Amino acid sequence: MKLTQLLTNTDHRFLIGGDIEIRDIVYDSRKAAPGTAFVCLKGYSSDGHRFAQSAVEKGAEALIICDELDFEVPSSVAVVKVEDTRKALALMSAELFGHPDRELKTVAITGTKGKTTTAAMIAGIFERAGIKTGTIGTLGIVYGGKTYKTDNTTPESYEIQKAMRDMLNAGCKAMVIEASSIGLKHNRLAGITFDVGVFTNFSNDHIGGVEHKDMEEYLFCKSLLFRQVRNAAANCDDPVYREVTKDFKGELYTFGFSENARLRAVSEHLLSEGGFIGVHFETAGDKSLSLDVGVPGIFNVYNALAAISAVSFFDVPDSAIYDGLKVAHVKGRVEPVKVPGEYSLLIDYAHNALSMENVLTTLREYKPHRLITLFGAGGNRPKVRRYEMGETSGRLSDLSVITEDNSRFEDVNDIIEDIKTGIHKTDGKYVVVPNRKEAIRYCMLNAEPGDIVVLAGKGHEDYQELRGVKYHMDERELIKEIIEEENL
Repeated sequence: MKLTQLLTNTDHRFLIGGDIEIRDIVYDSRKAAPGTAFVCLKGYSSDGHRFAQSAVEKGAEALIICDELDFEVPSSVAVVKVEDTRKALALMSAELFGHPDRELKTVAITGTKGKTTTAAMIAGIFERAGIKTGTIGTLGIVYGGKTYKTDNTTPESYEIQKAMRDMLNAGCKAMVIEASSIGLKHNRLAGITFDVGVFTNFSNDHIGGVEHKDMEEYLFCKSLLFRQVRNAAANCDDPVYREVTKDFKGELYTFGFSENARLRAVSEHLLSEGGFIGVHFETAGDKSLSLDVGVPGIFNVYNALAAISAVSFFDVPDSAIYDGLKVAHVKGRVEPVKVPGEYSLLIDYAHNALSMENVLTTLREYKPHRLITLFGAGGNRPKVRRYEMGETSGRLSDLSVITEDNSRFEDVNDIIEDIKTGIHKTDGKYVVVPNRKEAIRYCMLNAEPGDIVVLAGKGHEDYQELRGVKYHMDERELIKEIIEEENL
């Protein structure tokens, strides 16, 4: 593709050279090669302009800059000046991959909490409606049963555009993305017009350091999404929903518990039966539905309302909403695993005291016969985390099962002793089973009807790190093995 074609929607000025053929765009100088254009991104602690010479030496044939360069560029290399290289990367990537957003149903979700769960719910509904869907967010780029890790909730624009094209090539018809405030701030979503933008909620987060200087900037960055959407849905119970969506020019679709919401929740209550743990609610207003959501916690009613609102702009039958919400879950986030017996088994990523507190407090609301928490703590990390996790589990669990979790270069038994120091501050009962598979086996063989068993710490991770080596270990596979070995 000609360089001028890549720059079609980007205000630019050629400083050196002219139109040349470009086969790819890179922003990491280590990936530069003949036929590439190197975009000099300015980051928190590094500046791509400093690596431009290295990119040229590796064969890059064009440089996209917004500042001065500190070396003499060969006349054979095109140099293009733009105002914002991050925005240029986004718009050039959209051209390179042929604007895949125009061929997909697209939904972007912004908000402090609930983005990942809402994305999973929307994807679940689409899939039940026969619409193959990919997602981009906290868990990475997910489609076709595979997950591709990313460095950020909202990846760099090149990765987003490439992922959408790959999704199309894999047969996807829809894409759901978590639009983080940082991603919006740095133009990672520029060049995309989303079919639907969704606002979940707003609270204090990501303030200070390299993120946002204050809450005002944080709120403003969230609002940027609604400049590039055809339709918008927002939680009208949140005090700032009008401010966040102020730049949206169409009619706003509102959801919440408020009587003023176009889609509102009523008759909500916790639901726990036959191993199913979730929440039931009904909707009033635009839709009258009676729904079971397979994710625990009343707060997930908001996420379900957000998902229903998002899909309402597409031709999706109510049956897909019923089925999609009932089975929706986020891998490694209070993820249910079907097991024989009259107890519930959940996998969750909670790997510190705060996340453990949130999960266990939510599950205690279901009044289980017993709440059993299996967990360990990472090696070569501050010991205070172990004390805190032990104390939290001892206080909130009926039984703690202490085991291994990425002990790294430490002895797992030393880590367990630290965890016990925290548990001993409570009157919580505990057992120690150092091998994680055997600890899971212990939980499964000793579970009683009505118990909730939480395997905490690994979540979506599929490895165990010991002595500097990561060994494959997926708890879902371990559970399956135990069921077969014990003839459960």
